[in-house]
Amino acid sequence: MHVPSPRHLVLAALAGTLILAGCSQGGAPAPDAAQQQAQAKAAEAARNLDTYRQLLRIHNDQMAATLGQDIVQRFPDSAAAKEVQQTLPEVEQRWKENSEKARLAALWQYQVAPMAGGTQSTAATYNSRPIGVHVRLVLRRHTSWGQSAFLFNDGHGGFVCKGECTIAAKFDDKTRAIKAYAPSTGEPALMIRDDKGFIAALEKAKKISLPVTLQDGEKKVELVYEVGGFVLDQWQALPKKGRK
Repeated sequence: MHVPSPRHLVLAALAGTLILAGCSQGGAPAPDAAQQQAQAKAAEAARNLDTYRQLLRIHNDQMAATLGQDIVQRFPDSAAAKEVQQTLPEVEQRWKENSEKARLAALWQYQVAPMAGGTQSTAATYNSRPIGVHVRLVLRRHTSWGQSAFLFNDGHGGFVCKGECTIAAKFDDKTRAIKAYAPSTGEPALMIRDDKGFIAALEKAKKISLPVTLQDGEKKVELVYEVGGFVLDQWQALPKKGRK
């Protein structure tokens, strides 16, 4: 039996080392933990960017704005953030404007219903400033009574108005004197004398302020109405009595 000499053993060990070294040099080194984390973040940013692009295509500004802000905050130095920043300000502005438009529109309620032997169509909104009372501003069309505009105080009595009174109304920043009267039938309402002029001014305004005095303790209050969401076409016109 041949026993290898010490010299042969050394040469064999050296050859094995060189083979292992060659194999190691031929393959890519495994990424470390920091590199793996960076790759995962880049992949997530790319996925979120793709979703952001899809939201833009379907015009979902609310979700696009939320996701776009998240991309910019979480991946500030990424290519995804750079692309998002080119459209995000416009998306945020559009969402803000449309959200406000929807909020104002939701303040109005439109209804058509039978009323006192006829049919009435109303557009109504409540005062927006929290002053302890909820007073409706009502625009009404009735098949027998015609058109009217008035305030209606739900559950807190009527208004102090002897004969005909004047309301120092403000349409946005423009002051306008409004003539009004309390109905002789005793309803907790304040009727506006020039309903046509009032409605025409309302259509052009964003906010109306009406200082009035309530019968309950003769409390003076300023009723503020955000009227920018009023849509005339949703206030249904009615046929006049006698027409077929």
